[in-house]
Amino acid sequence: MGRADAAAIASGIPGPVLMENAGRAIARAIQARFRPCRTLVLAGPGNNGGDGYVVARLLAQRGWPVSVAVLAAPRPGTDAAGAAARWRGPMKPFTPQESARADLVIDAVFGAGLARNLDPAVAHTLHAARRLVAVDVPSGLDGTTGMPRGYAPQAALTVTFFRLKPGHLLLPGRDLCGEIVLADIGLPSSVLAPIAPRTFANVPGLWSLPGLAGAAHKYSRGHVSVLGGTEMTGAAQLAAMGARRAGAGMLTIACPPGAASVFRAGNPGVIVNAAPLAEQLSDQRRMVWVCGPGLGVEAAAVGLPALLDAGRVVVGDADVFSAFAGHPEDLVGCAVLTPHVGEFVRAFGMLGADRLINVRSVARRTRAVVLLKGADTIIAAPDGRAAVNASAPPWLATAGTGDVLAGMIGGLLAQGMPAWEATCAAVYLHGRAAAHAGPGMVAEDIPRALAQSFAEI
Repeated sequence: MGRADAAAIASGIPGPVLMENAGRAIARAIQARFRPCRTLVLAGPGNNGGDGYVVARLLAQRGWPVSVAVLAAPRPGTDAAGAAARWRGPMKPFTPQESARADLVIDAVFGAGLARNLDPAVAHTLHAARRLVAVDVPSGLDGTTGMPRGYAPQAALTVTFFRLKPGHLLLPGRDLCGEIVLADIGLPSSVLAPIAPRTFANVPGLWSLPGLAGAAHKYSRGHVSVLGGTEMTGAAQLAAMGARRAGAGMLTIACPPGAASVFRAGNPGVIVNAAPLAEQLSDQRRMVWVCGPGLGVEAAAVGLPALLDAGRVVVGDADVFSAFAGHPEDLVGCAVLTPHVGEFVRAFGMLGADRLINVRSVARRTRAVVLLKGADTIIAAPDGRAAVNASAPPWLATAGTGDVLAGMIGGLLAQGMPAWEATCAAVYLHGRAAAHAGPGMVAEDIPRALAQSFAEI
């Protein structure tokens, strides 16, 4: 964002104009949500503080009772110093007591680029606020990781500019920001070209769903195979439902003979094949396989290498991470890997605070698209692209939904979508389907709600 600001200014847009636009956007968002009340602006020494001085002036002009408390004065000659000089209203000490007295506190202390832990005195002053609006991010929130640097306050509203930062989407940052308003302050999108960002919000437009020709038939829409186990047979059936609802033309569950009757008693549109895996792999039309849901650790340890040796496009899920715990090199060759946090740690080691960096690293090492499942799912490609998803409601956290997602990814791969795009699209549609299904949903409801998600796109 610093490079984008600098490029905009170099193109002829004055810095004070950008600061004035940012302050105006914040003031507009505040006025749309709150009635005039006793307001305290906490101003830091940088551009974030400069935005705060502009907000104070604009709200005061509209009749709001506004005061400013300054952590440190801006450096002379800066845009923030110019904004501070135009503030003529009352000043208050930067203390927890003043913060607690205000009906509304505007946190303009530090922005998303803070590179150190928040000072305890600042943290105490922010913590005392009864209702807080954050400029860019709540102070102390790391804009890259979404993690607090020691402490970050809970905001009711956060106003940020031009593009979201990862910390706006990654938890706990997403929750700490409260409602997020992304404001246009006049930066041209052309400044992004030389910056070439590689991190994205996972929304439609980042990917395109496969189209259907008028002459399409079940074979042209792709054939997905799911390896089924003998115990948790429901997981493979959920994956099968996900693949079919995502558009796969055909679906086969490949299973041991002892489990065939269970799978045959399931959905009538599913083919069940109990022949030896080597025999099934002789069919070159069956290129996309989902391996792991309900399969069992021993079966995954045998099945995954067989699929990879046969050159299949594999979505590795669930039991493959236990089967190859601590041996990520054995997962090389998979197209997509879909661990949740526990499975990620089991297979690849500790995750750490900067999940974007670590998921990208695993994607590079395994040469697979890696999907770290969670409330703030991350999808990383081996080439360094990464996306953060925010379409999932909290009630999606229920058993079996990950199996459906693995199948959906397989279904989109079978229709010719590239692995990263297919994974991003499946994650987004999966979250939207859960939103449509509503609270109280179970995994079986996700496939049924996918038609509404597709129609929405």
